[in-house]
Amino acid sequence: MHRYTISASAEADDLEPLVLAVHELLHRLPVTAKSRDRLGIRIEDGRVIDRKYHGPVLEEAIRTNQLIRTTPLSGAYKGVPVSVMPLKDSEGSAMGAIGVVDITGIFDLATLMEHQSAILKQVCGKDPCPLPSEAIGSKR
Repeated sequence: MHRYTISASAEADDLEPLVLAVHELLHRLPVTAKSRDRLGIRIEDGRVIDRKYHGPVLEEAIRTNQLIRTTPLSGAYKGVPVSVMPLKDSEGSAMGAIGVVDITGIFDLATLMEHQSAILKQVCGKDPCPLPSEAIGSKR
């Protein structure tokens, strides 16, 4: 039987089954992870891309022991929103971190709501959209 250990010194191979599972659960969004003391793993499109991955946001999450939602200025995910959470031991110390590309960070709800009327005009050609005669209730 295989045994995998998640610890502050876990290697990429130890993290692989967990990271692959998260990757599949999230409809194959890119997922990364690393332990505090070792290089980590980067998974995209159902396969391991890098077994010596460090990731600046992973390292920051481990150092600060806090959830981080940001858009990195460097690294493999430069310019792409990510969410990174420390993996904590029973005492609450960060022993590693796992991160995902944050598709919710791509959408700015406030801006969307601010521009809703203009968006509806572009989609429908008129405002209000749908027109009262096009509404589902008018077709019954």
